[in-house]
Amino acid sequence: MRDEARDLERAAQLILSASYVVALTGAGVSVESGIRPFRGPGGLWTERGEPSMNGWENFMRDPKAYWGRRSRPRRRGEMGISTSGAQPNPGHIALAEMEEMGLLKALITQNIDNLHFVGGSRNVIEIHGNSRKLRCIQCNERFPWEGFDLSELPPRCPSCGGVVKGDTVMFGEPIPSDVLKRSFEESERSDCMLVVGTSAVVHPAASLPLVVKRNGGILIEVNPLPTEMSSLCDVQIRAPSGEALPALVNMLKKMRG
Repeated sequence: MRDEARDLERAAQLILSASYVVALTGAGVSVESGIRPFRGPGGLWTERGEPSMNGWENFMRDPKAYWGRRSRPRRRGEMGISTSGAQPNPGHIALAEMEEMGLLKALITQNIDNLHFVGGSRNVIEIHGNSRKLRCIQCNERFPWEGFDLSELPPRCPSCGGVVKGDTVMFGEPIPSDVLKRSFEESERSDCMLVVGTSAVVHPAASLPLVVKRNGGILIEVNPLPTEMSSLCDVQIRAPSGEALPALVNMLKKMRG
């Protein structure tokens, strides 16, 4: 049986001795906010099968037709319903507090629910986009859904005239170059990464902890269940992030005095 208190203490020691701590978060962080994950136990795709893999191809073939079907924020369906009223949970708040303490330098998330921002985090890199934003596929400038001119379909970027789509990355769509660059830059700088609530199977996000490990850095996993990344992690905290991260913040405060 694992000693959670000992794992928390070891994680706190490693964080305090590190010079550049970065977090990578996945769907598990938002489960406690009522948002179902896609994969794993209780996942939508586990239950129903994965959706079509050609979303990006369909969009590029006929952006106007795509927009004709989706002319408002993508908050419909079971996933959308669970997202629309979701609020940050103690795990989100704890990560924001770590940033405020000056310990967490950047947060890379695979989630599209905007909850890290709502929870108070500022230096957030959304590798799969944000369901509340639009993005120009030419210059990567982002805009809020609210108030954006949708009188012409497909809508056009006011900066460069490029086609605008939802910021959420579609199946088959390349990760936006600016986000991908920042994600790898932060991982290269990191000597300690918190890997929180992610199954660590989806690339390129799953590659980021490997960058830290290759450079001699520390990996701290926070997840109720083992993952494919577990064997590489120096500390494994087997608890939900909404429970483990606040406890970790309290431990950090105690050690700092």
